[in-house]
Amino acid sequence: MNRYSHLAGVLLAVVAVVGLTFALNNDYYLRILFMMGVYYLCAAGMNVLVGYAGQKSLGQAGLFAAGAYAVALLTTRTEMSPWIALALAAVISGVFGVLIALPSLRVKGPYLAMVTLAFGIVVEKLVSEWTEVFGGAQGVYGIRPLSWGENPLSTQQWVWFTVALCAVTHLLLRNLVGGRFGRALLSLQADEIASSSVGVRVYRAKVIAFVVAAVTCGIAGALVAQQNQYINSDFITFHLSIFILLLVLFGGAGSQYGPLVGTVILVVIDVSLARWPAAQHFLYGFLLLFALYAMPGGVMGLLNAVFARFRKKPELPSGVEPRAYRPASADATGDLLVVDNVSKAFGGVKPAQDVSFRLQRGHVHALIGPNGAGKSTMINMVTGVLDPSAGTICFLGQNLAGQPAHAICQLGMGRTFQNLRLFAELSVLDNVKLGHHTRMRNGFFASLLALPAARREEARTTERALQLLALVDLLPLAHAPAGSLPYGLQRRVELARALATEPQLLLLDEPAAGLNPQETAELGQLLLKIARCGISILMVEHHMDLVMSISDHVIVLDYGIKIAEGKPGEIQNNPRVIQAYLGVEDGAEPTPAPAGA
Repeated sequence: MNRYSHLAGVLLAVVAVVGLTFALNNDYYLRILFMMGVYYLCAAGMNVLVGYAGQKSLGQAGLFAAGAYAVALLTTRTEMSPWIALALAAVISGVFGVLIALPSLRVKGPYLAMVTLAFGIVVEKLVSEWTEVFGGAQGVYGIRPLSWGENPLSTQQWVWFTVALCAVTHLLLRNLVGGRFGRALLSLQADEIASSSVGVRVYRAKVIAFVVAAVTCGIAGALVAQQNQYINSDFITFHLSIFILLLVLFGGAGSQYGPLVGTVILVVIDVSLARWPAAQHFLYGFLLLFALYAMPGGVMGLLNAVFARFRKKPELPSGVEPRAYRPASADATGDLLVVDNVSKAFGGVKPAQDVSFRLQRGHVHALIGPNGAGKSTMINMVTGVLDPSAGTICFLGQNLAGQPAHAICQLGMGRTFQNLRLFAELSVLDNVKLGHHTRMRNGFFASLLALPAARREEARTTERALQLLALVDLLPLAHAPAGSLPYGLQRRVELARALATEPQLLLLDEPAAGLNPQETAELGQLLLKIARCGISILMVEHHMDLVMSISDHVIVLDYGIKIAEGKPGEIQNNPRVIQAYLGVEDGAEPTPAPAGA
């Protein structure tokens, strides 16, 4: 569905709900529609946090309270316009979102859920016990409601306003998650190390997700306070946090329509069981467990599975030219990477000991050695995944000490991994587009508003990704889930993703692992084609035929120590390399390997 037809569909839905308010000439039913809108706002933001970024939060009641009490205090203690107070409540909630995002850098999974739960409990206790400010159980009265002209909004007008706000929220979040930032958030959920290796600023993306969830939840709390003209601690309970999480999980986390489906179904159930609170709590617990274990994709997951067979596959453009990126400095000369006396120790284990080498621009370099020689450790130190214990690593004349992986990627260094780190649930095309993340220039607000600049960047990224998929002969599989491909093809996807970062130096950690001889030979030809584009390559590899046929320069490690380096022919005939890498029989002298072996 293109953006214009989707917009027409949203407008039609808004008109339908507005028409329904005229048919329901009853404040009770209008109140139910209003609360559906409020809960949808909470769920839509929570879906970005849980469904896309994969960050579990149980503190949404605290964010709801932040918006509700902010608007309550601003309108009862100042002469501020209720409309301005509503906007400030959203900002204040966003600040709280940043505060609870801070621990997400250090804790993950259930530990993060516990931290957010603690935040919700602290807020609940704060508004209950600090009666001088928040009124405790008595609450805050006299909150000024939104008004049109000089008249407060009627119940019907509250529904209109909330529905319009929900429609705008849906369109904005659809813009956000449907492009650069949505892919970045999904990559966090899959693999944070791989995400940072393609240039995603992991912590920044997490903070964005927390802030989005906080702002929408804060606005929802402010609307409830202003519509009721009253708020107290009874509104802020752990039950509310569970209910908001359930809206997302039951409807379908990660689906743009999941929060809406979950909200409509669960609010109707909530209203139906209002007379039996114990039954409500039991049912919420049951549905939460059911959604987690029996229906992980939620209602929308089931519907998508049913209608998938009837959905047309997206068409691929014809005449895509296979093309690799050519760095601006492809014709420059001199050292590209300088590793000087680098060591790494894990307690008593030292996988790198005073290793030094230099990589020349435009060359294919190989880093070889027996298992446990420290090759992957060296690649991880160069790319910022690990920090060296001693020594310096300079890339393009810049010291990489303390640089995070995403910053090193942005400098012009792409990589693949020894063990595949694809974003398996994403399509092949989206995996490669993620590689181009750091080269896209559209910021958060340009993406949120779908400005022309953001749409142009998305189109440019799609074009580049398709060219790279054509280069690695994967264009027909562009829309297939990356995890569904055979192992050898997944290796190519990872290579295309690394090329999408537009590197000057491409680091490949055992790219031929698991490939058959024909696939290995094809990989060698592809790497030579990439090198001819001016991209320098450092390859960790055990396939000696591949190493010797395409490398310009070979570096040999043994137990973390560099024992030799030079041209392939020199390395083949180096007795120390033969002894360390190939081994010799006891009492036998190593003999040089014949040239070309």
